[in-house]
Amino acid sequence: MLKIGVFVSGGGTNLQAILDAIDSGRITNTRIEVVISNNRAAYGLERARNHGIKAVCISPKDFGDREEFYQELLKKTDEYSLDLIVLAGFLVAIPEEMIKKYRNRIINIHPSLIPSFCGTGYYGLKVHEAALKRGVKVTGATVHFVDEGTDTGPIILQKAVEVHEGDTPEELQKRVMEEAEWVILPQAIQLIANGQEEKG
Repeated sequence: MLKIGVFVSGGGTNLQAILDAIDSGRITNTRIEVVISNNRAAYGLERARNHGIKAVCISPKDFGDREEFYQELLKKTDEYSLDLIVLAGFLVAIPEEMIKKYRNRIINIHPSLIPSFCGTGYYGLKVHEAALKRGVKVTGATVHFVDEGTDTGPIILQKAVEVHEGDTPEELQKRVMEEAEWVILPQAIQLIANGQEEKG
């Protein structure tokens, strides 16, 4: 049984996609042990509670400095003996110590086809704004392992999504989530849970 922790910062729509995939049997051999957020108001925490899953908030605002926050995040994560950490819209950089400790056991969903529109400053709507500004015809989403860089770890899955004429960033974001993110994130977890992914 793959024990996973899901880290969220906001609404938790990718978390919901994982929950739905577990409930429907599209993800097997997997249990969510904990949902952790840096944001007390994150609806993702409510989604976890509604599903009977432990929901934990660890906010940087509650600590004297970033280092204290990182130590608490790592300590809390370690309590659950996780096999995999899933960053599902988690808008906080993961500390290097955690990346080293959980090498090849942290995955992230990014709303573009890496290496396009990724790296520092590219997150959420900013990714889609950049894609539209550049005039691309195709965008998508990527699931990748997390390493010390920003969006630089080995890619697990990608899925392309068409950009439509006249798209707003919000419309494009919604289509990328529905057609790519909510599809490939559960697929990647299923591959890992059943030993079929490659770790770069």
